[in-house]
Amino acid sequence: MMPIYEFDSLDPQKFLNRDIQAEADVGAAVDAVLADVRAKGDAALRAYTERFDGVALEDLQVSEAELDDAWNSLDPNFIETLRMAAENIRFFHERQVHQDFRLEKDGGIVMGQRYTPIEKVGICVPRSPVAFPSTILMNVIPAKIAGVKDIVLVTPPEADGSVSAAALAAAKIAGVDKIFKVGGAQAVAALAYGTESIPKVDKIVGPGGIFVATAKRKVFGLVAIDMIAGPSEILVVADGKCDPRWVAADLLSQAEHDVLASPVLVTDSRELAEQVATEIEVQLARLPRREVARRSVDENGKIIVTDSLDKAVEAVNRIAPEHLELCVDDPFALLPKIKNAGSIFLGRYTPEALGDYFAGPNHTLPTSGTARFSSPLSVDDFVKKSSYLYYTPEALAPVAERIADFARREGLDAHAQSVTIRTAK
Repeated sequence: MMPIYEFDSLDPQKFLNRDIQAEADVGAAVDAVLADVRAKGDAALRAYTERFDGVALEDLQVSEAELDDAWNSLDPNFIETLRMAAENIRFFHERQVHQDFRLEKDGGIVMGQRYTPIEKVGICVPRSPVAFPSTILMNVIPAKIAGVKDIVLVTPPEADGSVSAAALAAAKIAGVDKIFKVGGAQAVAALAYGTESIPKVDKIVGPGGIFVATAKRKVFGLVAIDMIAGPSEILVVADGKCDPRWVAADLLSQAEHDVLASPVLVTDSRELAEQVATEIEVQLARLPRREVARRSVDENGKIIVTDSLDKAVEAVNRIAPEHLELCVDDPFALLPKIKNAGSIFLGRYTPEALGDYFAGPNHTLPTSGTARFSSPLSVDDFVKKSSYLYYTPEALAPVAERIADFARREGLDAHAQSVTIRTAK
């Protein structure tokens, strides 16, 4: 049974279990994989694929024939669902595109800012139980909108050496350039260093387990990364008018992800809290992934009872959840009060799963409280900003000595000279 706590009696440091550390030997294992792939390239990738995925591959790249076969094998209705989801994602993310700007001041001064796309991006997609087509759409489409030239997808193969047809169809719809059958830390290494088959990229994005997350952390600096994602989280704020069955279903939608996932309900109704706790047990018994969800509920689940919705908002902002549902009469009244959340789902008819698959906003979100300072994946993650500046001789002359004085006060005489040498008579 999910435990119920009173908000005022709960230690704020224990709202969520976020003290999740990698095992001591994970770092060393990842170091070995990175070094091996860097030294041996494709040979190391084939060896790790056989060892971890149980399949010996000659060709790591998905062929055009495999893409065509996958497309033709799928139910046309599901292909249409993928197309609709892709269109919704494009519709949302196209509004994120920034415009260059140029400013001019009197005296011949010009300054501005340009946005340019990252040239090559690698996208990691895990297999659980198949490569997630939703993750492919959510990561590839913003990159395409940003103007990324080369998009490389890596995902572990199935035991027969294939990649799921749904994933390949999503990749085709989204516009992936190359797909490779490799996963884990070795895939991150291949994207960071390059191999005979897999090109070196400039940025690596996409989710993964502890080995992928650790590998991404270790190659950061050589390449950019999106974020270090932790276990999934959902926080549902619900008033006493909510259907406890709906709330329980939403909590379990994240609990089934991972034994480390955190399903949390915050409510101003003790009655609803008790009803949801009971309903979770009813629905858990029917879930195919009940063993995973059971551990998530028992080890990381919480129901927090507050004396008002304002206190519920206070709990939200302390927790800074990945997913937040506002299942209340007027969610738009609460929305301006939310300061820390990855993605916010408003009203009783907007379950988090809408965002996972179809609606448009990105489902790659900050976890582990990082919504306090970071944001969902967006077009911004695939562009760089460059500023520029232009001064005429007439613009530089009257400020040259001020700039030189500033530089000397910081002990940087060569900086000062680089200015005054241009204005000396």
